[in-house]
Amino acid sequence: MIDIDSFVGEVYGYQKQGASYGYTKKLGYHPLAAVRADTGEVLHIRNRKGKANTQRGIARFVDELIARVRRAGHTAKIIIRADSGFENHKLFKELNDCGVEFSIGVKLTNTIRALIEQIPETAWLTVADYSQGGEAQVAETELKGLRLVVRRTRLIGAQAELFPDWRYHCFATNRTIPTLVADTDHRDHASIELAIRDLIDQALAHFPSGRMHANSAWTVIAALAHNLGRWATQIGLPNQPVQTARSRRHQLLAVLARLTRTSRQWTLRMPARWPWQHHFTTILDAIRALPALT
Repeated sequence: MIDIDSFVGEVYGYQKQGASYGYTKKLGYHPLAAVRADTGEVLHIRNRKGKANTQRGIARFVDELIARVRRAGHTAKIIIRADSGFENHKLFKELNDCGVEFSIGVKLTNTIRALIEQIPETAWLTVADYSQGGEAQVAETELKGLRLVVRRTRLIGAQAELFPDWRYHCFATNRTIPTLVADTDHRDHASIELAIRDLIDQALAHFPSGRMHANSAWTVIAALAHNLGRWATQIGLPNQPVQTARSRRHQLLAVLARLTRTSRQWTLRMPARWPWQHHFTTILDAIRALPALT
């Protein structure tokens, strides 16, 4: 399961080549990222100019992404999720022809609204785990040979008078799973924001060079550093919740230690009552136990 999204890497100053104002009205770059859903590791990332459209270069990006995943040895099913910014029917066809399953958001155009109006009331399924202050239902129709899954929500109770109408969210998919499961899986696409948050909280908080190509290389290095941090905790603490980048720095990397030299030997002196001592030593032992590549 791979999530694709774009984000704005904000910069300061007017000497950054390629930086410009995009849809967020902030000066910066507009990178494109693909993240593995279950681990949060970045599988592919590309820096773009700040004024780049959301789906600019998405077809080439997806081709490279799929080829990279296959080269890594993955032979099973690939599922790609994205929001409505990546609605592209040519891309839908290419993914379908390649045997890749997808779940990509669709904008509420007049054509889509007309399709929604044709859905009979008896076809709507109630979402059982929705919040008490609202109501959600799911149904599906067809869009150019693909399943169009529609989710509608509204408030109930005392606040229903504020927003009495249904609000609709749609996505196109070629998956064959039940409608409610497809809807739940698609909404989990929001987990990519956690990986983007960590990238921005680490190296992508700053693009150091004035040249765009150098900053593009910096973007790739930032993704590699992010992956190394994720891998360290997944290898050493596989049963623990995924740490944020800030927590990882505070608990594992920013250790209050002092390097001393005695009798021609270097000694790393660490605090005896470090709260995360067990996590640190567990991860270190697990990484040291990894077999060497031959």
